[in-house]
Amino acid sequence: SAAEAHRMLSNIYGEAAISERTCREWFQRFKNGDFHVEDQHRGGREKVFEDAELEALLNEDSCQSQEELARSLGVTQQAISKRLKDMEMIQKQGNWVPYELKPR
Repeated sequence: SAAEAHRMLSNIYGEAAISERTCREWFQRFKNGDFHVEDQHRGGREKVFEDAELEALLNEDSCQSQEELARSLGVTQQAISKRLKDMEMIQKQGNWVPYELKPR
């Protein structure tokens, strides 16, 4: 299963492993007979995503790069960059945090 494959990849590659969501998407593509591993061109309008989706990914792993976040959400790195700026998030010491930290 995709979940089992993700666990195995995580055990081997640790934080460098692909996300579980990406693993599920690949399993579905392979199941449908699509064995192309290159990124597919996505013409047309940019996919819309919610701040909550991005926040959930950051809560899961705040060390992800913009490219990794973009792949997980199926959008461009530029879309992630703009949204992080709109959300007033900045990467400090490898983690995405608010521009202004709030007391705990």
